[in-house]
Amino acid sequence: MSDAQTALKRRPTDKEGDERHEAIYRAVSDAIVEQRLKPGARLREDALAEVFGISRTGIRKILQRLALEQLVTLTPRRGASVTRPTAEEAKDVFDARQLIECGLMPDVARRMNAAAAAELREMARQERQALRSGQQSVAIRLSADFHVRLAQLSGNATLAEFVERLCSRSSLILAVYGHRGHLGCESHDHDDLIGYLETGNGERAKAFMSRHLKAIEASLSMVEEEENVPDLQQIFGV
Repeated sequence: MSDAQTALKRRPTDKEGDERHEAIYRAVSDAIVEQRLKPGARLREDALAEVFGISRTGIRKILQRLALEQLVTLTPRRGASVTRPTAEEAKDVFDARQLIECGLMPDVARRMNAAAAAELREMARQERQALRSGQQSVAIRLSADFHVRLAQLSGNATLAEFVERLCSRSSLILAVYGHRGHLGCESHDHDDLIGYLETGNGERAKAFMSRHLKAIEASLSMVEEEENVPDLQQIFGV
């Protein structure tokens, strides 16, 4: 068992409580986005409580938080399950991203500097490397991180937080309905976008972002899979 897994398993002090719940939230969120927990998979409170060594009340709060982000669906008498996105929901998510992310590009261009551009290029490099290595789920997460960081650079914290939620949902959509070895866009798209932002061309970056998001949405193949019962011990290794 790794040090990180041991930290999740042991009983925390009161001071560590919030950090522990945050770590568990991240572990479950990552497992959903990385598709180790499949859409429709049931998330039993008692099983999760046993895996992570915390109370069902603590697990319930984490599941409610994931439900607010629409990564988890809570159903009366059935409990929690990983959200199964539909074609209509996918369209809504990408429509929202078009409105917000494209609209933020002029602000990002005005605030872009050498340090921010270098940070974004490194993120794009890591994404390409993950994709070349066959780490599809990791590449999806890194791509989402790139878009969230762009939104943060706009200076609008409220919209950046909304973009983060949208990217979490679209990461799940892409993990489920995307194609292996491809994220629905060209591998150099993010670098091209950085180039427009570096030159301060906000309108060009806005138009490019629109094409970029439309290409990702167009690449989706909406074929649903049957529900499954996940092995939580194997998934989380604790």
